Amino acid sequence: MVDDEKAIRRFLRVSLSAQGYHIFEARNAEEAFEMSVSSHPDIILLDLGLPDRDGVEVASELRKRVKTPIIVLTIREDEKSKIAALDGGADDYLTKPFSMGELLARMRAVMRRMVPWEEDSVYECDNLSVDFTKRIVQVKGKPIHLTPTEYDILKVFILNAGKVLTHRQILREVWNMSDDFEGIEHLLRVTISNLRNKIEPNPDRPTYILTESGIGYRFRAPSE
Repeated sequence: MVDDEKAIRRFLRVSLSAQGYHIFEARNAEEAFEMSVSSHPDIILLDLGLPDRDGVEVASELRKRVKTPIIVLTIREDEKSKIAALDGGADDYLTKPFSMGELLARMRAVMRRMVPWEEDSVYECDNLSVDFTKRIVQVKGKPIHLTPTEYDILKVFILNAGKVLTHRQILREVWNMSDDFEGIEHLLRVTISNLRNKIEPNPDRPTYILTESGIGYRFRAPSE
C-alpha cells in the first residue's frame, strides 16, 4: 500500500491482514518504486495524493517497472484524474471513503486477471460462452451473431475482465486509433449498446458490460 496518511495505512493493514494478506507499506513515491521491485507484491494499492510526486505519474512509472495490478485509492472525484491514472497503467480505482467489501472484491477481480484467458480457450460466465478458436459466441447455449467489431470489443473486454477500460483504451485496441477520438466515441457507445442487446439478460440493467460513468466500461469478472 502506498499512502502518506498513517491512519489509512493502519486501517488497511488491520483489515487486509485479517483476510490473510501480507502488507508492505510505502509512504511516498520513492519507497513505492523500491518496494514494487524488492518485495514483489501481488497488488499495489496507490493513493494519488502523495507528498513527493503526483500519484498519476507514479502509476505510469510503476507500470513501466512492473506488471503488478494497481488499484488507485483516491479522494479525487474528478473524471480527469481517474482517466489519467487508468490510461497511465492503473487497473482500477476506488474513491475514498470506500467499503472494505468493495475493495476486496476489486482485489479479487484484478488477481483473477493475472491468469489471462488464452486465445485458444473457451470463456464461460453465467449464460455467456465464447470460443476464441472458433469465434463462436453463445448465450444459453444458442449461437449469437456478432459483427466483427462487436466481437473484437467483446474479446478485449473478456481478456481484461475486471479491469476498468477507458474509452481511449478501447478505441486504441479495437480501432487502432492513437490520437483523434472525436466523433468515433459515439460509434463506440452505439456498438456497445448493440452488443449489450445481444448478450445481456436485460440490456437496460447490464450484468456483464458495466458502465463507469464518464470513464469507460468494465467487464464483470467471473469471480465477482
